[in-house]
Amino acid sequence: MVNRLTEPVLSLFRAVVGLLFLLHGTASLFGVFGGNRGSGQAIEFGIWPGWWAAVIQFVGGLLVLVGLGTRIAAVICSGSMAYAYFVVHQPSSLLPMNNGGELATLFCWSFLLIAVVGPGRWALDTAWQLRSRPAQKPELATAS
Repeated sequence: MVNRLTEPVLSLFRAVVGLLFLLHGTASLFGVFGGNRGSGQAIEFGIWPGWWAAVIQFVGGLLVLVGLGTRIAAVICSGSMAYAYFVVHQPSSLLPMNNGGELATLFCWSFLLIAVVGPGRWALDTAWQLRSRPAQKPELATAS
């Protein structure tokens, strides 16, 4: 029973993590859902590193959500969260619960897991992979 649930749960995990990341990027880029860090404001265009991180969150989250280019997108998203943790959070304190880096840490490791195990069955990558396989020709029955 557990083995039957592996693929659907993996696909749902990927989709939920991608959706949450997409929502963070959307909030930061467009000032919706509370905006950048709850300010209600969008990040100013081109500002390093915030605007670029928001673009990665938006595009990467969308790609991971639908399962397109999943492994590459997940590696980039994981790397951006590792950067966020070590450059933004870790200098103020070592432990994530003391430096506000829990979310960056969770996203980093979640995307790394997705990059390693793949997108799961319910993903555009998987659907296109199945469509690109050559059709199996049925064996002709031979008279014995």
